[in-house]
Amino acid sequence: MKRPRQATNDRKAAENRGREGERRAAWWLWLRGWRILDRRVRTPAGEVDLVVRKGNLVAFVEVKTRATAAELDFAIDERRLARVAAAAEYLMPRYAGPGDDIRVDVVLIAPGKLPRHIENAWMG
Repeated sequence: MKRPRQATNDRKAAENRGREGERRAAWWLWLRGWRILDRRVRTPAGEVDLVVRKGNLVAFVEVKTRATAAELDFAIDERRLARVAAAAEYLMPRYAGPGDDIRVDVVLIAPGKLPRHIENAWMG
């Protein structure tokens, strides 16, 4: 069954907004002293948008981009964070060494607003 053209176009627009949000989040974190280790890393458990490091701390970052700041309040939930945490477990051996601290962060992006960085968003 073919998808309606509008649904395909909407999906492409959402994908483009998401990629732009990830670029803005990476830039924001870089300006705050984080080193960007990787972007859009896929694992059997899911995808991690950004892997970043500052000193001995490695953060696996979920980026959410929405059209308005109000929509960001509903952009992240426990199920999504659990998926990122599971993906991070696959990736830890690749990016973290002995003595490194690990956490899952979230960066929320909305037009006209500064990115909002939520540190240690997953406590599972």
